[in-house]
Amino acid sequence: MRIFAIGRNYAEHIKELNNERPDEPVIFTKPDTAILRNNAPFYYPEFSQDIHYEVELVLRICKEGKNVEPKFASKYYDAIGIGIDFTARDLQQKAKEKGLPWDIAKGFNGSAPISDTFLPVGNFDLNNINFRLTIDGELKQQGNTSLMLFNFDFIISYVSKFFTLRTGDLIFTGTPKGVGPVKVGNVLSAYIENEKLLEFSIK
Repeated sequence: MRIFAIGRNYAEHIKELNNERPDEPVIFTKPDTAILRNNAPFYYPEFSQDIHYEVELVLRICKEGKNVEPKFASKYYDAIGIGIDFTARDLQQKAKEKGLPWDIAKGFNGSAPISDTFLPVGNFDLNNINFRLTIDGELKQQGNTSLMLFNFDFIISYVSKFFTLRTGDLIFTGTPKGVGPVKVGNVLSAYIENEKLLEFSIK
């Protein structure tokens, strides 16, 4: 099982980080050791002083495929969950300044908490899904799939040009504006529509 992630997929998030708007999806990966399940706590790592949250909808791949055409892409994912793409922003910035890869800033242990529940895609209008993140009960991020630069089917098709998709793979599909730092003691809660699917604490 692999984790693919799409960066810079919401225009307002691109703007808040002063990044360049991409012509194609920006892809990065996380190892499976990044996954946190069962609402397990996230332990703030000693190697960073600036861990940021990024809430994202997560697609679950249900069928092996490569070079998938967009018109067939919907056959390759069957459910949607929610997750947090934790980023060690200080490590990422240092790597960017030197023109180096920033895998450690995105792929460190525990950097991908995900919901245990994945909801069937048939439950949704895929171009109009609301999702949000609260921290200690305060709304921090909210997004809607209508605001994505690249929709689910395009993402599936694009990723499959370079990587063979396999059953059980996960794709983080991008974060809306409102990212920011977490601190020890915070409780993060993530929702798809009005259903809370993920809640965990920072320790």
